[in-house]
Amino acid sequence: MNGKYRVVVVGMGKRGMHHALAFQANNRFEVAGVCDIDGARLDAAASKFGGVKGKDALQVALSLRPDIFCFCTLPNLRSSMIRIAIESGARLVAFEKPVALNSREGMEVKRLLAASGVKAVVSHQHRYGEHYRKVKEIVASGALGRVHTVYGTASGWMMHMLSHLIDYMRWYNSEAKAEWVIGQAAGCGKLADLHPSPDYIGGFIQFANGVRGIVECGAGAPDVPEVDYWWRKCRIGAQGTEGFAEVLTGEGWRAVTKAGLTSGGGCMNYDLDMPPYIEDIADWLDDDRKVHPCNFESAYAGFEIMMALCRSAVWGGQVALPLRDDADEIGMLAAHLAGQKVLLSTATNANAYPSASPEPELAMSH
Repeated sequence: MNGKYRVVVVGMGKRGMHHALAFQANNRFEVAGVCDIDGARLDAAASKFGGVKGKDALQVALSLRPDIFCFCTLPNLRSSMIRIAIESGARLVAFEKPVALNSREGMEVKRLLAASGVKAVVSHQHRYGEHYRKVKEIVASGALGRVHTVYGTASGWMMHMLSHLIDYMRWYNSEAKAEWVIGQAAGCGKLADLHPSPDYIGGFIQFANGVRGIVECGAGAPDVPEVDYWWRKCRIGAQGTEGFAEVLTGEGWRAVTKAGLTSGGGCMNYDLDMPPYIEDIADWLDDDRKVHPCNFESAYAGFEIMMALCRSAVWGGQVALPLRDDADEIGMLAAHLAGQKVLLSTATNANAYPSASPEPELAMSH
C-alpha cells in the first residue's frame, strides 16, 4: 500500500489510549481522529495525536472516512458503533471484548459485519504475550501427547475475563468448534456493574474434537497464589496423555512432559502485546489471506460459548451450539439470581466482591 492507513479511535480511556499509541507508533498507520464524550480526556488525546477531534463518533468518522474505525467504549455500545464504522466506509473495525452483552446484540453485530463485508478484530491481545505463545508452542509440538482437556480460571468477573479465558482455551485446542456446554452461576452483585456479570460462573465445554473444556470465572474461581496482582490471577492451559502446559497471566508459564519440568517468564504487558496485534491489522488489510488471529469469527465462537453457559445456568442442562435464537442472557441471569449472594473461594476476592455472603446458608437460601 502507498501511504498510511487512517485510523479513528473512539473512547480515549486507558484501552483507547493503548490502541491509539500503538497505531501511532507503527509507521503503517496514522491516527487521524479521536473521539470521547469526556472533554478533558478528548483534549488530552488530541494534544498527543492531533488530527480531528470530537464528541460525536458519527460526525468524526464521516468527516474522515477512515480505513480503520477503532472503538474502546463501555460494552453497552456495540451494534451502534459497528453501524457507525460501516456508514463511515471503514474497511476494518477493531473493538474491545466482549463482543456484546447478550446474544441478541451479538447476533446483530454478526449480521451487520457479514452484510457489509467489513473486517473486524476483537482485542484478545494476550495471545501475543511470550508466555501465552510458549504454551501454544508446547501444545502444538505434540509434547503433551493426546490433548484431552483445556482449562481456564480467573478471579475477575465474566464480562471482563471470561471472553479472554475461552479465546485462549480455544486457541490451545486448535480453534475446534464447541458442540455443547453446561454451566452454573451464583451471585447477583456484579450484575449492576458496567460490565454486568454473575459474581461467579463455571462450566464445561464439549469440543467437536473430543477435548473437554473446563472454565471458572469470578468470586468462586480458585486462587492463583503465584500471582500477586489481583486482575492477573488467571490460569489457562492444556492437559494431555503425556503432560500439561499452562500460562499464568501475571507470572510466566510452566509445563511437565516426558522431557521433565520446564518453566519460563512472562507477564501481561500492553507495551509488548499491542504492537504485534496492530501490525497484524495492517497485514490483513494488505492481504486478505493473512487473517488476523483475533478475527471476529473466532471471537464470536467464544462469545457463543459464554452466552450458552449463561443460558445453561438459568435453564439447567446442556445447551447446544451454535446458538440458533437470540436472547437477553444478562436479563435472564438478573431474574434468576435476584437476591442471591456468592460464596468466596479465597479471602483475596473479598474486596472485589463486597456483597459476598460469609455464611453458606445465606448464599444458598435463594
